Amino acid sequence: MTKLFNEAAIRQTAKETERWRKETLQDKGGSGSYTTESGIPIELLYTPEALAGMEYNRDIGYPGEPPFVRGIYPNMYRGRLFTVRQLAGFGAPEDCNRRIRFLLDNGATGVNIVFDLPTIRGYNSDDPEAEGNVGQCGVAVDSLEDMEALFAGVPIDQVSVSLVTHLPSVTVVLLSMYMVMAEKRGIPFAKLAGTTQNDFLMETTVGSGPEILPPQASFRLQCDAIEYAARHLPRWNPVSYNGYNLREAGTNAVQEVAVAIANAIATAEELIRRGLPIDAFARRMSFFWDLCNDFFEEIAKCRASRKVFYEVMKNRFNALDERSCLMRFHVQTAGITLTKIEPLNNIARSAIQGLAAILGGAQSLHIDSYDEAYSAPTEQAALVSLRTQQILQAETNVVNTVDPLAGSYYVEYLTKEMANRIWGYIQEIEQRGGLIQAVESGWMHREISNYAYQQQKDIESGKRKIVGVNYMRSGQATQGNIEVFRYPETEGRQKAKLASLRERRNNDIVTASLAVLREKCRSRENLIPYVVEAVKANATLGEIEEVFRQEFGLWQFPLA
Repeated sequence: MTKLFNEAAIRQTAKETERWRKETLQDKGGSGSYTTESGIPIELLYTPEALAGMEYNRDIGYPGEPPFVRGIYPNMYRGRLFTVRQLAGFGAPEDCNRRIRFLLDNGATGVNIVFDLPTIRGYNSDDPEAEGNVGQCGVAVDSLEDMEALFAGVPIDQVSVSLVTHLPSVTVVLLSMYMVMAEKRGIPFAKLAGTTQNDFLMETTVGSGPEILPPQASFRLQCDAIEYAARHLPRWNPVSYNGYNLREAGTNAVQEVAVAIANAIATAEELIRRGLPIDAFARRMSFFWDLCNDFFEEIAKCRASRKVFYEVMKNRFNALDERSCLMRFHVQTAGITLTKIEPLNNIARSAIQGLAAILGGAQSLHIDSYDEAYSAPTEQAALVSLRTQQILQAETNVVNTVDPLAGSYYVEYLTKEMANRIWGYIQEIEQRGGLIQAVESGWMHREISNYAYQQQKDIESGKRKIVGVNYMRSGQATQGNIEVFRYPETEGRQKAKLASLRERRNNDIVTASLAVLREKCRSRENLIPYVVEAVKANATLGEIEEVFRQEFGLWQFPLA
């Protein structure tokens, strides 16, 4: 192993640094207390001293080789650019379909579908719980017919599709609809490329609705989707461990990564218990990061997360296939940083966060639109976000060399420190009995609420500066002259479609398929084959979800 700097060089640097402080810095200031957003102290100056004891091959290495700090592929973006995966979702499926095709026509290379609140909670559009929210901030999907309308004319055998499904119980339904749609088109499952979010923490920790499945049941369904995909969907990522929503709810960068990897550990243990070898499923695990404004910490987070995941898969689970050790992740720029005040400032925020994602080695990127603090993006705002990605790819040259910040004393120190703190937080979760126990006990909820509370206090006090909001306020109108997206009327249209579907389908077959699913919920079988049969019978999302609620029961968030 080759140390980055030998001990003699470190000692000499320490002497030179002390001389610099006395002779050049003197009393010119800069000695205050600074930290990253995760609380890592920031020194005024970094020198080789910060990297004492580090070895190049062990701690940094080469891209495409362990520990994958510098990237999971040897040539990174020279071999394949990150997927330009812009978010789409509003109104009825027919409305959203037009936005999908608009983005693809303008150069998007992947599709990222967000669903409305009733859909991600598992309610039909005509359920009383859905009233007033149908088609708002996401697309409404109630049935197989809706899924077909959503992707009409979209070449799903050629385009990677991400279904932002949140609850595992909803994931298994929407993924089943997607598979049945493909089957009806004659597209083999082997050609389907994409991702389902499918993270039980989105139901049991971040929270998605008034009726929540217990953590154990939600985790079972999460694992069902992963197990099924491992056997039948070779190009599909059946889980995207969702650090993003954890961060938006209230975690720092260290907690975001550590909790997501702890979920991957729990998943691996369960699937191995079910009889799958680690290499049968680990290579299709993926992750979803939220990149906020602390530029260098976010880059270091991305680099450190690859190292920790490699060590987990290699040393804990003894993965033999190197692909099982590659952490692949999608990045979305931070919605929590978007402001209603002076919203055009959000273009700069999102562009900087997108640049951090590229310098951190993301495989896929969504850049938020400047008007998302108000609503779903207008077509013009969505195009600006798309063009921002394309400018970063084509005009900046940042994609032309691999991991260009490697060797920076600061970035390498931060990467090392992030990795150590991520490991520490994973160990704390395991000392509490593992992730499911940490959720059931309420500890995870307290961690999130405490951080969110402190974050809000820092904003209100001015400690955390937000330009135009609590720092350098201009006094101009909040919104300016931006156009705010107007949602198409959706609720009435979806209700009419549901009424028509119930009249046309064979309700006896629907009832029978739901009865079989209900019976299988009481077994330990994988439930997806039975959900697929219910979908083929034209059972609705809400009808299938109601079976889960009745069979698994409901769970209350622990008091935080």
